[in-house]
Amino acid sequence: MRVEIWSDIACPWCYIGKARFEKGLAEFAHRDEVEVVHRSFELDPSRAKGDTALVIDMLAEKYGRSREEAAAMEANVAANAQSEGLGYRTEGRDHGNTFDIHRLLHLAKARGRQDELLTLAYRANFAEERSVFDAEVLVALAEEAGLDADEARAVLADPEAYADDVRTDEREAAELGANAVPFFVLDRRYGISGGQPSEVFVQALEQAWKDRPATALTTVGGDAAACDTDGACEVPQS
Repeated sequence: MRVEIWSDIACPWCYIGKARFEKGLAEFAHRDEVEVVHRSFELDPSRAKGDTALVIDMLAEKYGRSREEAAAMEANVAANAQSEGLGYRTEGRDHGNTFDIHRLLHLAKARGRQDELLTLAYRANFAEERSVFDAEVLVALAEEAGLDADEARAVLADPEAYADDVRTDEREAAELGANAVPFFVLDRRYGISGGQPSEVFVQALEQAWKDRPATALTTVGGDAAACDTDGACEVPQS
């Protein structure tokens, strides 16, 4: 069974959702027969490369809130991340265009190191003092994931390298009706939107396995926190 996950490095619910999915997958009896593929989705594709802003400032501007209110929003998301055992910095993180990160993730996919790079990039963006919008940081992360540093640097230097792969992923997300991430698709037949609890993923995996083959894409799990196509990320109030 194949599980495809559309996500963006800038999306905190993708970071949290990945951890929750992996927890659910670990409980699934057929986990060794599940192939996981990560797909590209940009939350802020119109932002120019190199145009970065502090996340707190971006949230305050986007939602028309004070900086203190934006910090409280981040603190709520941080509490959700920490409940999953994830590190999460609420101050000092930056936000920017993620197209280059997605291109590098496609290189990692071609080299069999996609999940390793994605995990490191999430950790760098949300938990560490490392900006994923810095090319040399990305090269270092690629090398830590087991990729060749020179090859990673060459991909970042060529704006067309793996660009079509990113756009194909984004086009397929639109065709599947995904307007928020994370978005999980099981065998192109069952869809799960948002950072659902791990037990929802267990139920969905069991249902998808039991009901093979099926036809139409069926949504599982109801609504959950997600980040939508204009970059807005839902923040729980408790």
